[in-house]
Amino acid sequence: MMRAKHSTGGRLDRLFDELQKETFDYFLHEANPNNGLILDKTRRGWPASIAAVGLALTAYPIGVERGFCKRAEAVQRTLNTLRFFAKSPQSQRPNATGYKGLFYHFLSMKTGERAWNCELSTVDSALLIAGMLIAAVYFHKNTPDEREIRELADSIYQAADWRWALGRKQTLSHGWKPTHGFLKPRWDGFSEALILYILGLGSPSHPLPIDCYEAWTADFEWKSIYGHDWLYAGPLFIHQLPHVWLDLAGIQDAVMRKRGSDYFQNSRIATMVQRQYAIENPRGFKEYGPECWGITASDGPGPAVRTIGGVRRRFYDYIARGAPFGPDDGTLAPWAVVSSLPFAPEIVIPSVEYMNDNLKLRVDNPYGFKATFNATFNGRTGKERPWVSKWHYGLNEGPIVIMIENYRTGMMRQLMRNCTHLVRGLRRAGFKGGWLG
Repeated sequence: MMRAKHSTGGRLDRLFDELQKETFDYFLHEANPNNGLILDKTRRGWPASIAAVGLALTAYPIGVERGFCKRAEAVQRTLNTLRFFAKSPQSQRPNATGYKGLFYHFLSMKTGERAWNCELSTVDSALLIAGMLIAAVYFHKNTPDEREIRELADSIYQAADWRWALGRKQTLSHGWKPTHGFLKPRWDGFSEALILYILGLGSPSHPLPIDCYEAWTADFEWKSIYGHDWLYAGPLFIHQLPHVWLDLAGIQDAVMRKRGSDYFQNSRIATMVQRQYAIENPRGFKEYGPECWGITASDGPGPAVRTIGGVRRRFYDYIARGAPFGPDDGTLAPWAVVSSLPFAPEIVIPSVEYMNDNLKLRVDNPYGFKATFNATFNGRTGKERPWVSKWHYGLNEGPIVIMIENYRTGMMRQLMRNCTHLVRGLRRAGFKGGWLG
């Protein structure tokens, strides 16, 4: 068992233990153990998400260290996953699993074939492969199974043709479809694609040229909000996801050196801005306040339009919500709060306790906190219960397990520092200082 780096006190330690275990169970139960695929959403007939698979692969080592599963079980699940992706069909056929070493966003849980006519996703392929590389570092024993994990992870990574994904342009495409070619949207401007570019730059077989990273950062948008100057993105997940796999505290690329900041500090500011926005509550939503915040890409109660308390409001379903410029319809995501724990524990811990103790968002719930809630949507009389999402999402569950661990022990940051591919990518992107020195 890993020793806690941050001692939070007996009751809070128990809360984190329970929250990690309950959330980790998603990857044990919402999975196909034969191929390692993880359900995107707990709705009947839903497909797997390759991003959720990458998060599961990252979470399994935590499960071993925390005693949530045996090492042998984690090895077998990881190995089954890697064997599936290593052997899965790669072609231009519309029902393949991938092409050019990258993979379709959604896959059939049973067969692993492309689902929903979805895109070959560059960023979701990166989240999947990042999880594979972390697994390869953790499973370091000289046994046949753990050697195979390391070999398969490396071969899958080297097969990914990041250069092809440029589509003859400077920045990476969001994806590709066999019937239409590359999607028009590009990964330019600040986003979760930081992990995508680091993996592409670090590739020993198909490395991105360095000017791709420069082109990506050229459209970064800086804003001054609530007294903070920071690199802006509205949804919290953008500020969180890269830190699941990358230790960005104290190291800087050219953009951050110029600003005298780093991406970890920027995520801390984003967390502070979200809380302050909830305190200001300019749109007058119920429950918003110093201990109740967390706006990100999430499920919601819409689509619907309602007049509540004399105010006509529009509500959305799944959408990338953001603060302070929206979209915002009163929907909050507890997972977005928990995933900010490493950045600003002094404001996150009271919020986690409030959502647990006051809002009871873990009651009668199999996988930790409920995904999202909206106290305004059903709050017409003040007596009705808040709207709460029926579903859980793999993309929500993983960051909770991992970012709690990053706060408590720094385990994932240490594993990442031992991943030569990720370190190479950071160096090629121009990161210097701190632990890279």
